[in-house]
Amino acid sequence: MNYHYSKTVPTGKLVGIGVWEDDKFIGCVVFGRGVGNAQIERYGIPLTSGAELVRVALKEHKTPVTKIVSIAIKELKKHSPGLRILVSYADSRQGHLGIIYQAGNWVYTGKAKTTPDYLYKGKYYHVRSMNRMIKNGKFDRAFVNSLPQRSGGERLRYLYPLDDDMRQLVEKLRLAYPKRDKHESNASG
Repeated sequence: MNYHYSKTVPTGKLVGIGVWEDDKFIGCVVFGRGVGNAQIERYGIPLTSGAELVRVALKEHKTPVTKIVSIAIKELKKHSPGLRILVSYADSRQGHLGIIYQAGNWVYTGKAKTTPDYLYKGKYYHVRSMNRMIKNGKFDRAFVNSLPQRSGGERLRYLYPLDDDMRQLVEKLRLAYPKRDKHESNASG
């Protein structure tokens, strides 16, 4: 939560891989169910055969992010037999293009539409977070529906196959990596 621009922690079952440099904790790479269920099912594999990289949350560090993510994937795969594919998204609303995924040879497969976010006390919340607050009795549906919303926009979808058969399948979906327009600022991402 402290090291990610969203200042949120994903919900659901998560696997966090801690990251240390010079014996100091610098953050984590987090995998989970995320929104990738439909993405995983479309390949005819069980949900337990796929996961989403839901957070790369790091404070200042020396090691390239792509190397950190690569090591985290190796650890996840070692401890998760049967895992065949990872999915992740770059948030275009934040100016991200998925440069860390491109550098790590993830397969770009296009854009995915997102649901709107709700603005509450100066912070945007995903619809799932608001639904959880309704379920827990913090808000009622009418209140949530009255909140200002930010358009969902589009996220850029990247896949990382973890075995040869899945790589053959995913490679057929590969599109050219999105690039920053020459006139855009040099935002991270």
